[in-house]
Parts: sequence; C-alpha cells; structure tokens
Amino acid sequence: MKKTYVAGSLMLVMALMMAGCGGGDKKADAPKKDAPKAAAATDTVMLYSSMQEDQLNAVKKAFEKKYPNIKMDYYFAGTGKVKTKIFTEAKGGQVAADVIWVGDPADYIGFKADGKILQKYESPEAKNIDKAFIDPEGFYTGARMMNMGIAYNTTKVKKEEAPKTWNDLLDPKWKGQIVMTDPGTAGTTKYAVGALMANKDYGPAFFEKLKANGTELQSGTTASHNQIAAGAYKVGMCLDYVTNNLKAKGSTIDFVYLDKDIVSIFSPVALVKGAKNEKNGKLLIDFILSKEGQEVLVANNLLSVRKDVKQKGESAETIAKRAMKVDLQALATGSKDMLKQFDGIFKKK
Repeated sequence: MKKTYVAGSLMLVMALMMAGCGGGDKKADAPKKDAPKAAAATDTVMLYSSMQEDQLNAVKKAFEKKYPNIKMDYYFAGTGKVKTKIFTEAKGGQVAADVIWVGDPADYIGFKADGKILQKYESPEAKNIDKAFIDPEGFYTGARMMNMGIAYNTTKVKKEEAPKTWNDLLDPKWKGQIVMTDPGTAGTTKYAVGALMANKDYGPAFFEKLKANGTELQSGTTASHNQIAAGAYKVGMCLDYVTNNLKAKGSTIDFVYLDKDIVSIFSPVALVKGAKNEKNGKLLIDFILSKEGQEVLVANNLLSVRKDVKQKGESAETIAKRAMKVDLQALATGSKDMLKQFDGIFKKK
C-alpha cells in the first residue's frame, strides 16, 4: 500500500465531548419559500463528531440559517466513543449518521478499510483545499486544523517560564504538575502520541520520562484542559482551539505554539455509506468546507483548511516551519500497538 505522508509545512502553509444530540424534540420549522431547493425530501441531517460542542453549535446555527428547512442533529463524544458507536452500527448493517467528523485523520483509513462506513463524495468546495488534506480516492476531506502543544495556568506559570518544547515537560520543576488526555479516549491525543512515539527524537522513552515526572491522565479532552484552567495542574499536553475557547471565556489558561515539533492535525469530514439523508449530508459537507462555513470555524478558534480564509492568531507559515512530519499510514496501521505500549507505560500497576 502506498504510504500517505502529511508534512507539517504542507499541512499548514496552505491552510493555515459526554455524548449528546443537538436540537431537541421540537420539529424543524416549515420550509420557507426562498429556502435552497437542493434539500432532500427529509428535513434532517445527522452528524457524528468529536469536536467541542461550542463549535458544533456554531456550525449548526449557521447551517440552519442557510438551510432553514433542514434541522442539523448531532451526536458528540470523545473520538473513542464515537468510533465504537460507528463500528458497532456498521456491524449491525448501517451507521445512523449521515456525516462523520472526528479528530484523527488516521482513523479514516480504518473507516475506509471496513467497507461499510464511508462512501465517496468529492465536494465542489474541495477545489479550494490543498490536496494534502484530501483522500486521493475521494472518501474524505480535511475540514479543520488543530495543533497539539502545551497549555499552562496563567496564575501559576509566567509566560516566559512556560515550557517551549516537549522536552521542557521533563524538567523536574513540573513534577506532579503535568496533565494530558488519555489517547485511548481522544483521537487528537492519539494522533499526537502516535506521532511522538514514532519520532526518533522522542519515542517510548519520552513517555516513560513523562510518566516518571508525575504526568497524570484525564479521560477526555475537555477534562484535561479544565484541570489546567482550574489550577489543579500547572501545564499539560493540549490543543490550541480548546485552550483558546477557555481563554476567550475568561479562564486562566494560555497556549504555547512550541519552538519545534508542533503536532498539527487536520480533521476530515466524510459521507456515510447508505446515508438516510444523503442529499442533506452532502449539503452539510459542502457548507462545512465552504468559505462561509470555514469562517464560522475560524470565528470559533479553529484553523481553516481553505486557501482563501483569513486566520486568527499565529500565522500558518510560522506554525508550519515548526510542525512535525507525520506518516499517516504508519500511524493508522500502528495505532493498536502504540496504545498498548502507552498503556504499558502509564497504566501498569
């Protein structure tokens, strides 16, 4: 099988959860005369996602404003739970979602291999997205960007004292003050841990040292970030957009884009095979990938995959120069072994 390489510079130069359902039991508003005519006969679309609920609600609000005759429902949880739901439903004959949007792009290789989960869909909006973010066979397209770096509590750590590299976390001064998300529960952390494990400059030895320095695990992305914001831990392995969401709400937390080896992650969106609301699913994907949809994401502290959307914060070019190169195919095929090795380090009695 041909390897798929995701280089940090290519990824970003051009671009740069608890389960629940959106909406409620209230029926969608009656179609308006001026509503887009492309909608399917049904009036709903279902999205399965591991994205933070604030961002999902922002997408829902904007999508339903554009298509007032369609109600966007969603199920969200950590990637581990979302994947379990997807594979269980696929084994039963049909995934109940119309669209899937989880954090780890390597997971989509497994979705494709299953044969019962994804169907090809090449959105017309894909012409505005670099090919590095698009499956060559047309099964998925990158729809948002995230970066894994280090977050710190601003009342306990001065900006100039915050860790600037992964190895800075190994300093004894942080012993017992480090938190990270269990990679078995969060796709983005799984991606980051896999990338670091496979890198010759880090490998399993880095995580053995991280464990020896008192690093603790949380079972979800939100929990690990909230623990830092609350001051329970001083620093941690964290995502830029989750950190920035909390910061924007007044929490005492900030993010460090590392001096080198930032782990940049593109999160794909894909159409479900045999989707009940296929036409609406395609409309949702098109909207998410459109300039309008990507601007909604940027307004909510995410990075766009489009070439024509202005980003917030640190520039794509400066991040790209410090991003780690990742072998996506190797990450996918080695995922189980990596998690087993990680558990052997962090969860041994």
